[in-house]
Amino acid sequence: MPDQDTSVRPFIRGGQPAEDRWVLVRDEDAALPGSPAIVPLARWQQEREGSGDLAPWLSSDTELTSALAEELMAAPVIAIDFPKFTDGRGYSLARLLRERYGFDGEIRAIGDVLVDQVFFLTRCGFDALSLREDQWLEDALRALNAFSRAYQPAVDEREPLFRHRLREAVKRAEPALV
Repeated sequence: MPDQDTSVRPFIRGGQPAEDRWVLVRDEDAALPGSPAIVPLARWQQEREGSGDLAPWLSSDTELTSALAEELMAAPVIAIDFPKFTDGRGYSLARLLRERYGFDGEIRAIGDVLVDQVFFLTRCGFDALSLREDQWLEDALRALNAFSRAYQPAVDEREPLFRHRLREAVKRAEPALV
């Protein structure tokens, strides 16, 4: 595995194509680039003081304790690694960061991120997506809007669809009751 991910990956931030100014450094001991770097969590914890140019990446098996979440609140970006597209633990990490711990900064998906996942990643709290090199940006942008409604509550829509529909039905029925 290379020390730094210098490949040009399709990148989406806030639902739009964007330029990625962060360099992903996978190796704990690799030299840092001149630009902002996303580094392994342990390295970020050691070197972050006074540097807004370092951000952590979390492996999918990171145990997100209250103490770690508190520490991560200082991060300019939190990247969550998907070592395989079948490893869904990163979805839980993002959702916990948003809902339980109130992180409101950028949460980025990195690693084996496929177009098929982008809609669900954003529902769980990811707002930046670094897609795998062989994925097409145009397909990913279409996939973000593949569904007009979601039944389940999530980070992006806290109310389940049935409650929304019930509230709307009550509003329509109220004039008839008066």
